[in-house]
Amino acid sequence: MKLAWIASIGLLLAGNAGAQEGGKAITKTTISLGTATPGGGFPVYGGAFAEIMNAADPALSIEPRNTKGSNENIPLLESGQLDIALVAGEPAYEAFMGIGRAPTKLKILTAMYSSPGMFVVRADSPYKTIRDLVGQPVAFGAKGSGLPILSRYILDGIGLKQDEDFKSIYLDRAGDGPAMVQDGRAAALWGAGIGWPGFATMAQAPGGARFIAPDAGEIARVRAKHTFLKPLTVPANSYPNQPAAIDSIGSWSFVLARESLPDDVAYRLARTLHGAETALCKKLPQACETTAANTIAAAPNAELIHPGVMKYFREVGVVK
Repeated sequence: MKLAWIASIGLLLAGNAGAQEGGKAITKTTISLGTATPGGGFPVYGGAFAEIMNAADPALSIEPRNTKGSNENIPLLESGQLDIALVAGEPAYEAFMGIGRAPTKLKILTAMYSSPGMFVVRADSPYKTIRDLVGQPVAFGAKGSGLPILSRYILDGIGLKQDEDFKSIYLDRAGDGPAMVQDGRAAALWGAGIGWPGFATMAQAPGGARFIAPDAGEIARVRAKHTFLKPLTVPANSYPNQPAAIDSIGSWSFVLARESLPDDVAYRLARTLHGAETALCKKLPQACETTAANTIAAAPNAELIHPGVMKYFREVGVVK
């Protein structure tokens, strides 16, 4: 990472913009937003989030930046090099709970969307269950992203070890996964969520694709061991040629904020975001889950939500 780039991000800046409103120059607040590697769901969400937010509040300038994903976004936020960032549920949970590290002091700005995890294979492949994939090369997602952490928890819950029972592949770019499955370098691609680009690419490819999720018994075993994971469903027709709903398990991804993000800025972001929920939903289907109510429901506890956001939630009656 170049020093010049590091110096340019993560600081909440205010400057004079060239835009005019009522004959007066607008003073813009510039906010850096960390996403992930190209080809994954986070850059898509981050782009839509910034576009809608910037349109809803002309004095905001949210600037998405590609990163290596959740595992890089957390330390960048903690060091003040990013203002807000997208973080998958499992890395967020581990950071909040202090698993393998000291508990983080980062705060939740909003829940993004639920992430039911599953594999995708070519429709003409012989694989029908997770155990059919044992011993096969599987692309588990981009290095540094939350996807390999989610799969590790789920596989552990059903008695499998990701790096011993599979020939695990970790990608430099999230977008590289579908091609590896299509040309046979990988038997399956792991992913999560509704509208995830890797799943869409596979489903739209010639010959189509088939999804493999934990069955009911496996979901029960995972939940018994890893209680923070929740049953989630991919609705029918979320992807081409997917006529039936798919039950799985997963978590919620979050937009996290650095601890030092001022309360008034977090309040303003929450007010702008939830005032534009309908527009964001129209822009990106999976962002329809980005709501104030879902943020309250998805947060491990309310104290993890930024105080500025909580102030807004109390004003609008989402919390008492």
